[in-house]
Amino acid sequence: MKTKMFPLLAIMVFFGVSTSEAERHMMQPVVPADKLAEARALRSPLPASQEIVEKGKALYHGKGTCFTCHGVNGDGTGPGGAQLNPSPRNFQHHGFWRHRTEGEIFWVIKHGSPGTGMIGFGQVLSDEEIWALIQYEHTFAGMHGPGMRGHRGGMGPMRGSGGGMSGMKGMGHGGKGHETDE
Repeated sequence: MKTKMFPLLAIMVFFGVSTSEAERHMMQPVVPADKLAEARALRSPLPASQEIVEKGKALYHGKGTCFTCHGVNGDGTGPGGAQLNPSPRNFQHHGFWRHRTEGEIFWVIKHGSPGTGMIGFGQVLSDEEIWALIQYEHTFAGMHGPGMRGHRGGMGPMRGSGGGMSGMKGMGHGGKGHETDE
């Protein structure tokens, strides 16, 4: 009996460690330490609107080629990211939005993320296009919302009384979890 339990225990421990390491990694800033304060201070100049989200969607699936690595549904499973280590970010994961500001996300899209396959798109996308892209990427968050770090770098919602992109529902990626509890 004891010998039969050992393989099961070993598998459980292995997956338990892997999951917690992934969560810890998700919480760590990806902006270099000497640029973190600058990144966290960045604010979107664009209003939260359906029109901006649609522009971001067109960029995500077109000029920005984000879907190639991050997947059509923003889950980090695009064909271009299959061999990357670490894997591309999963925009549907609550930890992604919970532990970084929109300014940090902007900085990474513009400059890239050292130690990952994420290259900078500052030569391809304008600042306005990057901000629009972020509004669309927020729609992948579903019920998880923008997270606790929020817009200002502290605890709280990013925009609107409900936080996140309130009212931005059904952006063409299945509509998973886009209803709000008001």
